[in-house]
Amino acid sequence: MRCRKAIFVVALGCLLGRAGGESLAGEEALAPVACGPSGPETTDRAADLAQTEKLIVAKTNEFRQEQGRAAVKTNTLLTETVREFAAFMARTEKFSHEADGKEPSDRARQHKYSYCVIAENIAYEYSSEGFTTADLAARLVEGWKKSPGHRKNMLDPDVTETGVAVAQSEKSGKYYAVAMFGRPKSAAIEFTIRNETDAEVNYKLGDETLALPTSSIRTHELCRSAELKFEWSEAEGQPQTLRPGPGDRYVVTRKAGKFVVRKEERGDEPAAKQEAQVIPVNPQ
Repeated sequence: MRCRKAIFVVALGCLLGRAGGESLAGEEALAPVACGPSGPETTDRAADLAQTEKLIVAKTNEFRQEQGRAAVKTNTLLTETVREFAAFMARTEKFSHEADGKEPSDRARQHKYSYCVIAENIAYEYSSEGFTTADLAARLVEGWKKSPGHRKNMLDPDVTETGVAVAQSEKSGKYYAVAMFGRPKSAAIEFTIRNETDAEVNYKLGDETLALPTSSIRTHELCRSAELKFEWSEAEGQPQTLRPGPGDRYVVTRKAGKFVVRKEERGDEPAAKQEAQVIPVNPQ
C-alpha cells in the first residue's frame, strides 16, 4: 500500500528595514489527505537527507531562473537555523512556524543572521513505501510551487540567500522540510538625495511621501527595491520616476527655474558638501 500525507504551510515573515523590526506574518495551510497508518514501516527506499536538501536548492533555483529571478545562494547561518528547526519538528511531531515558541525571524536572529528580509516555507511528507531522494525533493518543491504563498516566497525577487533542511521522525517516519529565504542587512540598498535648491523638495519613495529641506541631504536604506518619484507640475519641472540602486546619489538642482534631478557618477565629489545639512530618516 502506498500512502502519502502532506501539509504545506507558508509564513510570510518578511522583515522590512532594520533587524528587529516588526514581522509581517501570515499562514496558509492545505488540508491533509486521508491516509493509512502513520507510523514508520520497513522499506527498501530511504531518501538521503543531505542530497535531498541539495536537490531542493537546485530545483528552487531552476524555478527562480525560469521565472526571471536570480538564483539564491546557500547561507551557512540560514542552514544552521533551519536544520535545528527541522530536527525539532521531527523530534516533537509539532508542525507550525511557531512550533518551538518562536517566529522564523526569531530563529534567524538567534543564529546571528542579520536580515533585511526573512521568509520561511515548511512541509512534511509521509509514505509507507518510503521515498527515493529525487522523489522526496521533487514532491516538496512541487508542493510549494503549487501553493500561492509558498510560490511567492520561492520567487521573491528581493531575497538573495537560502537555507534548506530535511529531517525524519523516528516515531512516525515523516520527513519534515524547512526552507528559509533571506536578504542580509549587508545587502540593503543605500542611496542619498541632496537638495541644492532654495526650496523644499517633495518626493515619494514607495508609498511614503517625504519632504527634503533646502541645502540638505538624506540617506535612505531599503530592504526591498522601491520607486523614487518626483511628481512636479509642468511649471515646476519634469516629473521623474527612478529605481535607486546601491550607492546611488541623486542631486536636485534648478535649471532655467525648474527642478531637475541628476544622478551623480561614482567618484564625483558632491557640490557644497560641507554646507549640506544631514536629515535622518528611518530605513524603509
